[in-house]
Amino acid sequence: MSDFQEYPDVLQEVRGALNPGRLKLQRNSVIFKNNKTGKVDQFQSSDVDKAQWLKRARGNCLKLVLNNGGVHRYDGFKETDYDRLNKFLSDFYELELEKVDMSLKGWNWGLVKFEGNALNFEVDQHVAFEVPLTNVSHSTTSKNEVTLEFHQNDDAAVHLTELRFHVPSDPSNPDNDPVQEFYRKVMNNADIIQAVGDAICTLSEVQCLTPRGRYDIKLYPTFLQLHGKTFDYKIPYTTILRLFLLPHKDGRQTFFVVSLDPPIKQGQTRYHFLILLFNKEDEMTIEMGLSEEDLAKKYDDKLQKEMSGPEYELVSRVFKVITGRKITVPGSFTGHSGTQAIGCSYKAATGLLYPLERGFIFVHKPPIHIRFDEVSSVNFGRSAGNTRSFDFDVETKSGNVYNFVGIEKDEYGKLYDFVSNKKLRVKNIGGSIDKQAVAYEEMSGSDEEAGDHDAYLEHMKAEGKQRDEEDDDDDSSDESFNPGDSGSEVAEEYDSNPPTTSSDDSDSDYSGESGSGEVDSEAEDRRAEREERERKKKEKKEKEKKNKSAKTVPEGPQKRRTKKGGKDPNMPKRPQSAYFIWLNENRDRIKKENPGISITEVSKIAGELWKELSDKSEWEQKAKKAKAEYEEAMAEYRQNAGGDPSTAKSKSPKKAPARKSDGGSGVGDFKSKEFISSEESSSDSDKPLKKKTKKLEPVIVSKVRAHLLSLFCQEAEEEKAASSALSSEEEEEEASEGGSDAD
Repeated sequence: MSDFQEYPDVLQEVRGALNPGRLKLQRNSVIFKNNKTGKVDQFQSSDVDKAQWLKRARGNCLKLVLNNGGVHRYDGFKETDYDRLNKFLSDFYELELEKVDMSLKGWNWGLVKFEGNALNFEVDQHVAFEVPLTNVSHSTTSKNEVTLEFHQNDDAAVHLTELRFHVPSDPSNPDNDPVQEFYRKVMNNADIIQAVGDAICTLSEVQCLTPRGRYDIKLYPTFLQLHGKTFDYKIPYTTILRLFLLPHKDGRQTFFVVSLDPPIKQGQTRYHFLILLFNKEDEMTIEMGLSEEDLAKKYDDKLQKEMSGPEYELVSRVFKVITGRKITVPGSFTGHSGTQAIGCSYKAATGLLYPLERGFIFVHKPPIHIRFDEVSSVNFGRSAGNTRSFDFDVETKSGNVYNFVGIEKDEYGKLYDFVSNKKLRVKNIGGSIDKQAVAYEEMSGSDEEAGDHDAYLEHMKAEGKQRDEEDDDDDSSDESFNPGDSGSEVAEEYDSNPPTTSSDDSDSDYSGESGSGEVDSEAEDRRAEREERERKKKEKKEKEKKNKSAKTVPEGPQKRRTKKGGKDPNMPKRPQSAYFIWLNENRDRIKKENPGISITEVSKIAGELWKELSDKSEWEQKAKKAKAEYEEAMAEYRQNAGGDPSTAKSKSPKKAPARKSDGGSGVGDFKSKEFISSEESSSDSDKPLKKKTKKLEPVIVSKVRAHLLSLFCQEAEEEKAASSALSSEEEEEEASEGGSDAD
């Protein structure tokens, strides 16, 4: 039989709530760890005075009574666990596990027995129920009655607020008051805080962030008191779980954090943490309320009658000695800024995140402490609409997710290395979980590395690939538009009858027999087609923009990505490195030794074998030889490529040759702005021509000028001939009129 027994699914009753935990019975000690708070209760096996086995509504209960009167109850045992526990206790603790029968009569009268810090109500010599007196917050008496009031627990589904006992008088002993005797025994073990005597020390005007304000802190032997202008709080040392001393990121202040369970209450507000803020430069002097002898006896000379120094050092030292709790400080983590804190936000509240050796703590509003043993996975996410920061999500085994946002991207490398070293499971952004990383508890005894996979980097690559595909789609849509298919825009604006093909026929002369109305209709059709293509392209971009939730906008101007030209098949291939030469020769051997593995696993195993390989000279020599052959082949390729113009890449498309025009036909076919054909209608001639933006060829311009000059001369001669004809007719008429008058 082993010298320890462990029970992972055990419940401990704390103020009416059953908290799950893990119970471990060792040869010389008993340890219970609370899964909710992480608090560890431990006591020696020699302190156990009695062990009992009781029936419960859900299973069985192990009750351990200590020599000092303390009672510990652990529920959730099965009936089959009795034999194992009984044998273990008898072998190592020299105790017998006693079975206790419960009373099932349902009577409400019986005998009350006080055993340790518990009240047992017995009916017919059997226990009907028991009341832990540590749950009693107040007690009062009235004639023959004693009333017990209990602490409230927010985690308990049902609260027992008050319990009354009727205590009859004893006629045989009139001098003895059974009510006062009952009340005295209850008060001796009840958890009632009473400020009796002087405080050990007093800290005046201490700045508190939660609860907010300045308080005088008085430390008594069993509790501390916060005395403010409006509220007073009394905190028993038994409710203090941990102490934290955290330096501020600015280097001038320090947080002192006190973790509490159960929390202090103010109305409906619960304060699970007491946060004090100190300036590093401030100093103080503390004078203890105890004598030197008492300090040496109770605290082993760890405190002096009078102490001076920085405030945060003295306060943390006094709390550590009086409460008996260890102080947790940041460990090996150092951020990009050189501090041990990371600036971030939680639920729109700015604060600081401290990676500790066994958890994370966020201060200050709201304060959050997350232990590594309750972490299910962590996740590195992308901040929405911001490329300079990222999010850090922590998911617990209970299903809670804590999202810390706005962390600077420079902190990513440090934080990811810290998470990897702590063997925490990293979840990918896409939702799948990294197979190489496992849970924190499962990795406690493993030598495997869990930091090879970078989830955030994989997400960045995926987004970059998606953006490249979108840009490629835009480029392909631009390339599909060929201006030559619908005619030249320059010809459309300056020619009255532009060609619509780029074939050899377009180089020949074309006549101007078709009217401008037909040309305008063709131009309108081409313009409508172009506008339709632009509209569809714009709608497609808007649709993609709406569907995409958060697209990263790169910093600075972004250049248009262009597709690279095809690679020359005659170009020599780059030489392989020593590792790949070795891998090609050993790949089959690795697959035979590990049948059924995937390609990625082959690469991983090969990398480990190559790393462990001590003599790599053979493969390095082969790599050098391959590199020399490559350089020689590349030099020969460049020499041949330089002399052969066919292998050279054209950086810009060739320009189309200018259309040739014959001397005679070019002038006759061109229609100037002043020329009006007799075949054209007046409506067509009234349309304004488009503005010229391109210069015509010099030969054409000279011919146009000559043509215009001949037109002007011809018109002038016609006008001169018409005027001479008109004048001759007028002379004849006048002569005829003169003859008639003479007659």
